[in-house]
Amino acid sequence: MLGVKGYFVSILLVLSLAGCDADGKKNVPEVVSKKLAHIKVEQVLVPAGKFIRGSNKEDDVAMRQQYGFPMPLFVDEHPQKTIYLDAFRIDTYEVTNKQFKQYILQTRRMLPYAWMSNGYAITEDQLQMLDVDKLRRMASDVFAVDRDTRTMDKPALVAAMLEQQHAQDNFPVTGVNWFAARDFCAWRGARLPSEAEWEKAARGPDGLEYPWGNHWDPKITNTGDDGEWDEGMAPVGAYPDNKSPYGAYDMSGNVWEWTADWYAPYEGSTYESKAFGKTNRVIRGGGGGVGHYAISYFFRAATRQFSEPEMESEDVGFRCVSDI
Repeated sequence: MLGVKGYFVSILLVLSLAGCDADGKKNVPEVVSKKLAHIKVEQVLVPAGKFIRGSNKEDDVAMRQQYGFPMPLFVDEHPQKTIYLDAFRIDTYEVTNKQFKQYILQTRRMLPYAWMSNGYAITEDQLQMLDVDKLRRMASDVFAVDRDTRTMDKPALVAAMLEQQHAQDNFPVTGVNWFAARDFCAWRGARLPSEAEWEKAARGPDGLEYPWGNHWDPKITNTGDDGEWDEGMAPVGAYPDNKSPYGAYDMSGNVWEWTADWYAPYEGSTYESKAFGKTNRVIRGGGGGVGHYAISYFFRAATRQFSEPEMESEDVGFRCVSDI
């Protein structure tokens, strides 16, 4: 017999699959006008010009041995190079649950898995369909309502669960694979940033080590070990000093972010990796999921990591860019 959470997840799976084609796949949405998207978006300008990409740091063998990292560090960032980019605008914040929910409601796309387990996807109408006993169990087991639900009536239970939902509105959406991130940006009339665009937006023209400067300070960013936030994530913009030279927040920490590019060597690089090629997409920025590996290396603006585009990771989100 399914538990409450399993029962809830199965319902949401049925609802989300209703928008699939015969193969269970989603069609890529056409690029639409931002006026149709009805999403409030803040973006900052990254002006045209040159910036310092990558680094010339050498592999840190001692660090690799200490933490058990299987791959060399820093060397996929070689060679450091000054390159030119045209102007673009990048989202001030990572795409939020609330923004992604508007997309889901309009397009009937697949729900992020995290929403199926934390209650974010269920509607008020669906809650009203359940009897009070199921609501009480759901409030405790799914929504984690921090009250004695045994004494709460149906209106109070529904109100408490909706309040829990709203509390998640401004957290970055995660559990979204590369294709879903790409499609959301296209729906909004935007696109995922190239790896170079992401790096310039994070570190500015002078090649800063971190968005805020060249000195590591774990208090400036969300490394995932702040007890104030569940699941290692914070609402976007919760760390006011974690701001890039252009005004983009959380480009270090909180969640990793998808970029448009395949993981490949930089031009002129001599480093070889089996991960290179049209297999993995680049993710940037560091996230709370690094756990006890929350060391400065992962939160640098030049650090490159990668993930298979089909992966729906709990600590990977994204932001979009717009051409000018």
